[in-house]
Amino acid sequence: MTRMNSRAAFRIPAPARALVLSLLAVFALFSGLRAELPKLLPREAFLGGMANFGHMISPDGSRLAYLGPTDKGGLGVWVRTPGKDDARLVSAETGGMGGFDWAYDNRHLLFLRDSGEGKENFHLFSFDLETGTVRDLTPFKEVKAQNIQLRRSKPDEVLIGLNRRDKRYFDMHRVSLKTFEVTPDAENPGDVRWWLADDALVVRAAVALNPKDAGTILRVRDGAAAPWRDLYTWPFGGTGLLEGYGADLAITFAPDGKSLYLQAAFDNDWTEIVRMDAATGRILERIFSDPKAPVWSVMSMTLYDYAQILFHPVTGRVQAVGVNYLIPEWRVVDPEVEQDFAVLRKAFAGPFTIDSRDLSGDRWVVNYYNDNSPGACFYYDRKEKRATFLAKTQTHLSPELFAAMRPVVVKARDGWDIPCYLTLPVGVPAKGLPLVMLIHGGPWARDDWGPDVMVQWLANRGYAVMKVNFRGSAGYGRRFLNGGNGQWGQRMNDDITDAVKWAVAEGIADPKRVGITGGSYGGYASLAAATFTPDLYACALAECGIYNVRTFAETMPSWWEPIKARWLRRIGDVLGDDAFNEKISPYFHAAAIKAKLFIVHGENDPRVNIRVANEFVDVVRKGGGQVQYFVYTGEGHGLRNFANILDLLGRTEEFLAKTLGGRFEPWKEVQGSTVQVK
Repeated sequence: MTRMNSRAAFRIPAPARALVLSLLAVFALFSGLRAELPKLLPREAFLGGMANFGHMISPDGSRLAYLGPTDKGGLGVWVRTPGKDDARLVSAETGGMGGFDWAYDNRHLLFLRDSGEGKENFHLFSFDLETGTVRDLTPFKEVKAQNIQLRRSKPDEVLIGLNRRDKRYFDMHRVSLKTFEVTPDAENPGDVRWWLADDALVVRAAVALNPKDAGTILRVRDGAAAPWRDLYTWPFGGTGLLEGYGADLAITFAPDGKSLYLQAAFDNDWTEIVRMDAATGRILERIFSDPKAPVWSVMSMTLYDYAQILFHPVTGRVQAVGVNYLIPEWRVVDPEVEQDFAVLRKAFAGPFTIDSRDLSGDRWVVNYYNDNSPGACFYYDRKEKRATFLAKTQTHLSPELFAAMRPVVVKARDGWDIPCYLTLPVGVPAKGLPLVMLIHGGPWARDDWGPDVMVQWLANRGYAVMKVNFRGSAGYGRRFLNGGNGQWGQRMNDDITDAVKWAVAEGIADPKRVGITGGSYGGYASLAAATFTPDLYACALAECGIYNVRTFAETMPSWWEPIKARWLRRIGDVLGDDAFNEKISPYFHAAAIKAKLFIVHGENDPRVNIRVANEFVDVVRKGGGQVQYFVYTGEGHGLRNFANILDLLGRTEEFLAKTLGGRFEPWKEVQGSTVQVK
């Protein structure tokens, strides 16, 4: 509950977060049946089984709230006292929350929920622990909520960004947890992408994106009635971060409001953690800087990245910084917490996130995770230097069924180092295996080491699985991120190709049984790979993919209008340059595809309009290509309906069994699925 950037983001709990991100790349390929493999687990086993999760400690440290199963089979909201076995069910309904945060009044849990049909119009809800009442705090039709700000000085108030006035721009609004009144607070001039409040819950900083050149602007003011001024500017590509979000750049104000903590690249290629004078823009302190240890960021459900930084609850000084090149770890910068981290490193195996602390800083909730075993949640008492087990994140899968994820750095054809993660199936030699290339979206995101239920699902089916952080992926410095500029379908695709060739050269992969899959940009990359390297892949599977890049740019959602210049600077001018768009768009090269295709799209996808998928499927079929096409009604950019996820996995298994001869669990009709076979 104290100053800790990692917990103020309405973060999805680690297991659920891995599931959500994996669902954008849910498709996969299945290998031949081998007796040495573990038993074939049902699909449902990989999608469920979390017992108690999402533990968060109240600001006063008196209660732990979490989500857990009820005796009726669903999830409910539970509360217990730290150190006591007195858990009580406060509500058998969760209101749809998947993760939450405490309000500083110690009474309300706050969470975001999509208003429905996959349109990403998230609303902010409160759950009253005294009455069990769930309330929509932003009950406005076709309005999206993001950029939540909470401060201990205003325990009964919340700041929230809403595109209520204009669907393109997010103004800050103040919400009362007593009267539930919503009041406009700071109006967006049209270029602001992230707002930051000081300790008095006054909006005093903004991260803006120049609409002409996509440069980044840090803007500040001295008070609620003071004029705004530009404090610091970076040219396009200069921050080392993806432009247009800002949560990972402007992190927090110092308690006195006279300086800000930032993450950005300044004099170096890599990002640093610094403290900047709010009056002059001068860097007062360089707190953390390591070219080989990029700052670790975790994505929230609204796709904002939050740097993993631990701040002192009173002085506000940085105590520890999370870093993540291949495997996440913490770097302690304040000797005061050195012993605490020593205790936590011994309490359980694997990296950990510090999900919440109380206002005293003496009570922590720590979540551990690993690549090949169920994670665990612990309560840490700082005074006693004791970590107490709370719950396992998955209770139904035996550890021996989990496959290890191995970090691998592949050398690309031009000498660049490409960080990858390779998972090999349990029980069989790492030789001549069918290989699934699982490509992340973004594309300016990254894959991480750790729990991934989709990877484990594939490994259980006998597949080697490889995730590639191709150039253009975030989290590896300014040069690496900018290396993807103008390289869709080109050098970004080459990095994936080089990773496949590495796995083949090492003897791990059977060159005749390589498949590629992904969602969003990963869907684009999968079809681009099948188009531009048609002899490399036996099949390609894509969800919510981009196939004619111009059509995608023309149909972006209204709330992306302020970052459209960023998109075009990163991709290239697909709107004004016909030849370039045709060069990189699979739509214009469909005749070259030899792989069997499997295409999925949500009917209401707000990011990649279904028109993009329809046009691509039509041109493939007209050219005689083989493609299966599934549309899920009521879904958006990725599937959320559990019945639809099960339906899709079953259809995928049968498709892949026919194309690659793998073992599978037969598809069966799933009640509640909204699939339309096109």
